[in-house]
Amino acid sequence: MMVAIDGTIVAVANPSIQAHLGASLADIQWVTNGYLLALAVTLITIGKIGDRFGHKKVFLTGIVGFGATSAAIGLSGSIANSITMIIAFRILQGVFGAMLQPTALALIRETFPAQKLNGAIGIWGGVIGASSAAGPIVGGLLVQHLNWESCFYVNVPVGLIALAVGLFVLRETPPSPAARSFDIPGIGLLTAFLFLMVWGLIKAPDYGWTSAHTFAFFAAAIVALIAFIVRESKAKEPLLPLRLFRSVPLSAGTVLVLTLMFAMFGAMFFMTFFMENVHGLDPVATGVRLLPMTGMLIVGAPLSGVLITKTGPRVPMVAGMLMSAVALFGLSRIGLDSSLNDTILWFALLGLGLSPVMVGATEVIVGNAAVELAGVAGGLQSTAMQVGGTIGTAVLGAVMSAKVNSLLPARWAAARLPALDASQLAAVKSATTVGVAPVRNGMSPQVAAAITDVTHQTFISGMTASFLVASLVAIGGALVALLTKKGNAPAEVHAVVH
Repeated sequence: MMVAIDGTIVAVANPSIQAHLGASLADIQWVTNGYLLALAVTLITIGKIGDRFGHKKVFLTGIVGFGATSAAIGLSGSIANSITMIIAFRILQGVFGAMLQPTALALIRETFPAQKLNGAIGIWGGVIGASSAAGPIVGGLLVQHLNWESCFYVNVPVGLIALAVGLFVLRETPPSPAARSFDIPGIGLLTAFLFLMVWGLIKAPDYGWTSAHTFAFFAAAIVALIAFIVRESKAKEPLLPLRLFRSVPLSAGTVLVLTLMFAMFGAMFFMTFFMENVHGLDPVATGVRLLPMTGMLIVGAPLSGVLITKTGPRVPMVAGMLMSAVALFGLSRIGLDSSLNDTILWFALLGLGLSPVMVGATEVIVGNAAVELAGVAGGLQSTAMQVGGTIGTAVLGAVMSAKVNSLLPARWAAARLPALDASQLAAVKSATTVGVAPVRNGMSPQVAAAITDVTHQTFISGMTASFLVASLVAIGGALVALLTKKGNAPAEVHAVVH
């Protein structure tokens, strides 16, 4: 519950964090991306550590660490007022979150007999779904009635309860002799590739897309990726066996998970700034308007499971990605004069469209893996989810920044607003990328209104471009879904118990 709720609760808290600390778009992106990246690059490794030393030890360590880093994030805002410390502790929180995700299923497997296992996994999945949906509402209530720091403090009492119960209730898993080797070079190269790629995407608007700095980061990312592929092809115990990707359906399923999370995190990231900073909604009202998407994911998932069982994953996933593309295109049409109720239909359609992809892609990835690699395939699926969310916020943030950089100076001049020097223009651009109008006390009402109109219209232009890019990515996902097929039963059964 803690890990799932933290993935969505921060979306509503982001505008308050930004306003409290005066953070830039890049800073706020790292509040989300630092957490997701840390999860992504450590999931597979920590799963192996649990296999080697026992999942109960890892799980309880994760609970303590997750609670402690959550408290540290809150204190970093309330006492230190440091966005850098918040990002650092969010990265640590992601590492401890990775200790909870893969180990939970292993502990459930150890605790329940085969005839009760599916029911237990169903409860586990239901808690994750309900927590993800509740995140925006809980976050809104906490931000509005307490402060944004309470979104993180709430993990402390939950963690203490989980620790107390876990110490006495959980059974330790036996160590696995197959998990004695750790691919440290592989872990390092994968981490370097993901960090360099995301850093390049987030910083490119500041550096300039054609600057030497931008090229250097992307070139270094490509080198790290190539080195990772070479390493994995030669390692005796690779972090990610490359023979997994000999299966075209499995590779397609992995790409689909990336596009799924790209769309979901990208949509939530900008719509919270639009609703709170542009339209002036309070955090609770923002959370309520995000609920149609997460709510339809919960409603749509079991329906999608029934449909995929009958027809196979290909048709539902193609239809789902096309529905998502339509929903993202609809969100791109939202403007300053639009009713916020217009977002309800598009968010509901997006959640319904993503449901068959969330259900079907998991089956495609794990079901098309060799039986002995089903556990690794499960880790690949979880990793792809975190990487997709990271890439979504990074790419769409870059689109927003590029649009603001290109449009704001001309619009500012056309409105005959006071001329800005380089540092002032940079500050106005930074505020515009998160939908904030940089109006100061003492400005005349006419100037304040003109600044608000220019910055909000420019933000809307960036948001429109971002959603159009996300819509095109979803259409690409629909084409990729044509390459999928139902997995093999033995691998699926093996995956369930992993």
